[in-house]
Amino acid sequence: MNARTFYADLVRPVWAPPGWVFGPVWSLLFLAMALAAWSVWRVPQASKGRSIALGLFVVQLVANALWSWLFFAWHLGGLAFAEVLLLWLLIAGTLFAFWRIKPAAGLLLLPYLAWVSFASVLNYTLWQLNPTILG
Repeated sequence: MNARTFYADLVRPVWAPPGWVFGPVWSLLFLAMALAAWSVWRVPQASKGRSIALGLFVVQLVANALWSWLFFAWHLGGLAFAEVLLLWLLIAGTLFAFWRIKPAAGLLLLPYLAWVSFASVLNYTLWQLNPTILG
């Protein structure tokens, strides 16, 4: 799966970021996500909802990874769009679960939710602009 080449070959809207932006953005987002999860994990086990919150975190990580395969490897734009909407819901649920345990951990997930909101719109737009490739 060569995401960089695939992305470069797509018809993109003028507001789409260049391919080189994704690596640094995702690196910062994963760092914030790790810090958020670590801070929730450090809360005593008896904390109400800790296991659920961390379980949601793992599920959204799996959904995040699945999106890359749907879009970049299997070129399934519509399915990737549906999946990114599910991912958005999972992130929002994780954010709220983290917030209830440790508000700072929830705040650390806000940029991730914002980026996936943007990515959802970009996914839909790319799917619409590239029906033969992402059909």
